[in-house]
Amino acid sequence: MTYVVRLTREAVEDLQRLEAFLLDVALKHGDWELPDRALLAIRREFRILETNPFTCRIAFDDRLERELVIPFGASGYVALFHVVSETEIVVSAIRHQREDDYH
Repeated sequence: MTYVVRLTREAVEDLQRLEAFLLDVALKHGDWELPDRALLAIRREFRILETNPFTCRIAFDDRLERELVIPFGASGYVALFHVVSETEIVVSAIRHQREDDYH
């Protein structure tokens, strides 16, 4: 079974916020490929959602609401998603693992 993965407007805004932060870090440290590597890691892990979303950890009390842990460097990112149907996944938020909570 294959799922279609969609991102909410808020999740897209989260990606843009994370990318802007990574660009600032790249400018400070001269690691110009950092933003591309991070976004590639996120995209790569999203493939899990297309085929195996139920391998991700349950978020809150709803077994259809889950979190995808995305390793990157010393920490990584977490994507909050909901299994909407037998064919669709909706990602509603993405945050860095060191952030307090989803925005």
